Amino acid sequence: MQFPADLRYTKDHEWIKLEGNTATIGITDFAQGELGDIVYIDINTVGKALEAEAVFGTVEAVKTVSDLFLPLAGTVTEVNPALTAQPELVNTDAYGAGWMVKVTVTNPAEFENLLTSEAYAKLVH
Repeated sequence: MQFPADLRYTKDHEWIKLEGNTATIGITDFAQGELGDIVYIDINTVGKALEAEAVFGTVEAVKTVSDLFLPLAGTVTEVNPALTAQPELVNTDAYGAGWMVKVTVTNPAEFENLLTSEAYAKLVH
């Protein structure tokens, strides 16, 4: 299982990549493995300003539905359009083509407070 070192992670199994004040967010390889085959992604928060840990959408797998939590406060600016037709991209490429949202982050410095890849790996093992 991979946990890229350039990303940060949450205890709720989201990953975040920060470039300036723009964050790309998805769920981790561990999370998609636990969920199983993902069949639907429901995110209707584009344009909304949300606090850290607020629910920004849901992911539906064959056996369960799980909330998606925003790692940092900000405004959701984009949803990955590919996931509408191909939600399974989250299963096959969790850190690449399976990204979920882009967010303009309110306070980019808070990125440093999230889990490193090493800390996240300890959490899930």
